[in-house]
Amino acid sequence: MAIPVIYNFRSVKARWTSAIVAVLGIAGTVGVFVAMLSLARGFKATLVSSGSADNAMVMRAGATSEMTGGVGIDAVKILQDAPGIARSSDGPLVTPEVVLVAPIPLISTGTDANVQIRGVSKNVLQIRNKVKIVEGRMFQPGLNEVVVGKNATKSYTGLTLGNTISLGNVRWLIVGIFDAGGSSFDSEVWADAHLLGPAYNRPDTFFQSVTVHLVSPDSLQQFKDAVTSDPRLNVDVTREIDYYSKQSTRLTTLITVLGGLIAAIMAIGAVFGALNTMYSAVAERGREIATMRALGFGGPSVVFSFVIEALLIAFVGGLLGCLVVLPLNGLTTGAMNLQTFSHLAFAFKITPELLVKGIIFALVMGFVGGLLPAVRAATRPVAQALREL
Repeated sequence: MAIPVIYNFRSVKARWTSAIVAVLGIAGTVGVFVAMLSLARGFKATLVSSGSADNAMVMRAGATSEMTGGVGIDAVKILQDAPGIARSSDGPLVTPEVVLVAPIPLISTGTDANVQIRGVSKNVLQIRNKVKIVEGRMFQPGLNEVVVGKNATKSYTGLTLGNTISLGNVRWLIVGIFDAGGSSFDSEVWADAHLLGPAYNRPDTFFQSVTVHLVSPDSLQQFKDAVTSDPRLNVDVTREIDYYSKQSTRLTTLITVLGGLIAAIMAIGAVFGALNTMYSAVAERGREIATMRALGFGGPSVVFSFVIEALLIAFVGGLLGCLVVLPLNGLTTGAMNLQTFSHLAFAFKITPELLVKGIIFALVMGFVGGLLPAVRAATRPVAQALREL
């Protein structure tokens, strides 16, 4: 014979003062758990969205990131003739790129942060067709002009339309703001690659990477086979989306591990809170438990009833924790990309999947915190419990 679930709802309501401690402990734990996962999810989403399945990246063989890459102008000319590359009326859709970092003060703190500066070709908007100029215009090749990502204008001092900034030994005019759809490019500054290198005393014939637009995503293997088998080249070829996905791995793993450790430590406290609440309930309800047992309710029914009560408290705590962190969704923050050592602006990304994980995490804490008190309640001898009344 099962104990009606309505009994558990009434019990929680009658003892809400003791239950609220467990609810708040579980809510805080779930809030931290979901917030840390959404932070890692947002960082990864920002980087992964930078890549396109239609593009391929070419870097020096063995290079782990663009910052350590190196491709000369002679290699670029060979790449332009490779099969599988899309072409426009102006020629092959290839952009050799200079990638470096420059210190620019953050608006929020006034301290310098490493901003990624990218030298690109004039056809870059055809290759990265998700990027759109939303204010001003694109820079003109051969002029000391730059365009700035929309997040960079909000994060760093002086990166507003019409201002001039110093990069290397040159002053640059900001002529446009671009929207890269929330990708990592939104935190960058773009200029003419042939001018950016010399501004930092580098030859204008040397680049960190080359991005090519493929005829189709299926053309990658054809392009890769032709390039990697050419004895004149010493390069690696990666699909652009795969490159940026790999770039996100180190920091997302770090955030997830640290978040997991913090949540685990807090979960121990939350479980003890649930244990204390449920043990108190067992002590306070000795008469009720003994009466139910005398009426014929078996031990498994009592265990099930107390576990349901603990899960109910945990569910309320988990739901509260999820509601508390929901305002973080879309909130922009920043962190250093451990692969490129540049500052990257990204947004918390709270998804339904993460909220479900938070609720499940809460229910696990509730189950662990309610099981032992439930077993104790079920195993108390009825006669002894009745004599104690």
